[in-house]
Amino acid sequence: MDVYFPLSKRSRTSASGERFEQKKPSIEVLPDECLFEIFRWLRGGRERSSCACVSKRWLILVSNICKYEIRDNNIIQALNPKDESTSKKGGIVSEVEHNDVDSDGYFTRSLEGKKATDGGLAAIAVGTASRGGLGKLFIRGSNSWNRVTTVGLRAISRGCPSLRVLSLWNLSSIGDEGLCEIANGCHRLVTLDLCHCPAVTDKSLLAIAKGCPKLNDLTIESCANVGNEGLLALACCCTNLKSVSIKNCPLVGDQGVASLLSSASYSLTKLKLQALNITDEMFSVIGHYGKSVTDLSLTSLPNVSDKGFWIMGNSQGLQKLKSFTIASCLGLTDRGLEAVGKGCVNLKQFYLFKCDLLSDKGLVSFAKVAGSLESLQLEDCHRITQIGLFCSLLNCSAKLKVISLVNCLGVMDLTTGLPPLSPCESLQSLSIRNCPGFSDSSLAVLGKLCPQLQHVELRGLHGITDAGFLQLLESCNAGLVKVNLKDCVNLSDKGVCRLTNLHRWTLETLNLDGCKISDASLFAIAENCRLLGDLDVSKCAITDSGIAALAHSDLINVQILSVSGCSMVSDKSLPSLRNLGKTLLGLNLQQCKAISRSAIGLLVQQLWRCNILF
Repeated sequence: MDVYFPLSKRSRTSASGERFEQKKPSIEVLPDECLFEIFRWLRGGRERSSCACVSKRWLILVSNICKYEIRDNNIIQALNPKDESTSKKGGIVSEVEHNDVDSDGYFTRSLEGKKATDGGLAAIAVGTASRGGLGKLFIRGSNSWNRVTTVGLRAISRGCPSLRVLSLWNLSSIGDEGLCEIANGCHRLVTLDLCHCPAVTDKSLLAIAKGCPKLNDLTIESCANVGNEGLLALACCCTNLKSVSIKNCPLVGDQGVASLLSSASYSLTKLKLQALNITDEMFSVIGHYGKSVTDLSLTSLPNVSDKGFWIMGNSQGLQKLKSFTIASCLGLTDRGLEAVGKGCVNLKQFYLFKCDLLSDKGLVSFAKVAGSLESLQLEDCHRITQIGLFCSLLNCSAKLKVISLVNCLGVMDLTTGLPPLSPCESLQSLSIRNCPGFSDSSLAVLGKLCPQLQHVELRGLHGITDAGFLQLLESCNAGLVKVNLKDCVNLSDKGVCRLTNLHRWTLETLNLDGCKISDASLFAIAENCRLLGDLDVSKCAITDSGIAALAHSDLINVQILSVSGCSMVSDKSLPSLRNLGKTLLGLNLQQCKAISRSAIGLLVQQLWRCNILF
């Protein structure tokens, strides 16, 4: 058998007798400047991407080539007219192979955790540059892993001039130098989101203001070194701001926020201020310059008193405001709330959270003057009682459709009678959650007050029984569509059966999680509810018989079914669940200990289009 041995170069011997191998020439010996010049002469994005795959060094070099530094293909073609890429038919260079696609910013990329590195950003810059350009970039770092530095943002700046949206979260390694690179190269930037970037200072905002005048959406959260100076620069250069959100920035005060509002008075539509050291004077500016604001959120502003809210409301500048959130503002009182209602004549959605000084008097006064109000939500307002709730319904606008009370401990059953009540015909949605004092007598009154209810949510109300619930059901003339009775532990089959009988033609969603019901409720549902598509009977005393009743019903077309925590549902329900699977898109079998793993495995195989939780 013949054996072939490749030829090898003979080792050289030095004068001292030592042998050494002759090294092969390598392009790696070239300095970065030479490699950079070579890469500039490559024809298109495909060739540059191939070079970037060779090594990290080449990747960084290729990613640092700006678009204007790339040699024109016409020059390259003139220097090499006999290029192999010339078409035999017409002698035209293939545009698909050699010409980059216009960078309009088609791509969206996201890096999170350990994937957020300079190498990853360089790869994104090279890969998207010739294929439509990068439009949106989201980088989510972590406390234990911060590998994004100025090098990575420089690659994005030079390779992605089409970038319009940049979001940086939890990146302690990113500072002013990196954002200055973005400002120098990404002049199309319209959205900037900075969250938990402690090394970013006003210098970054100064650069962004000069380099990105088209900016219209700004979010700054927990950036401890950002202050008024940076906001002043943005106010001077970015006069088309539409949305501003500033949260937990201790150096930001009245001057910075006021400058943004005054410069963007006719464009700013959304404003969110949270945990800032602003005062009543700032609220005066909001009331005067917020002419175009439609969405306003004020949260955790400890230095603002009732005077600020009163001035803001009486300034009459928030004529276009439609959605308003006030949360954890201890300075808000009844007087300030009434002034807000008078000043915001087009207000439609109002949310109050943890306003400890607000009482029934202020709520009723607000309801009287807020003529356009459609949705009212109260949470953790413990001085609000049933009197305030009912009187607000009596005095509210004819447009009110939604009312919600969450964890309002002052809501308790009345000990005194109410005057004759006129119904609130406009209200369609009622939500009362975790108000322990709310019970049957209050529910009966609400039934008379709100005859057109379609959506009812009564969650965690241990004082509600079948007696009160039946009175509500009989008062609802429009027909209930969505009913959520989660954790109403004293509601039983009697109430549910009556519900399915009275509202059989309208009921679409029913949540009985944690209620005291049995198979009798499922029998009633199977017989009556033709339109029911979402049913939750988690943690209820139902058995295989109840599931079988649903499966054998010709009326039921349930798409979402939850029996989580139903300990008496076993493997015997497998055929019934398989039959229900003809329409099921979601099935929750978590904590069903009587159902074996093998039965669940069969269901997963047979109900392939259904999302099963187990």
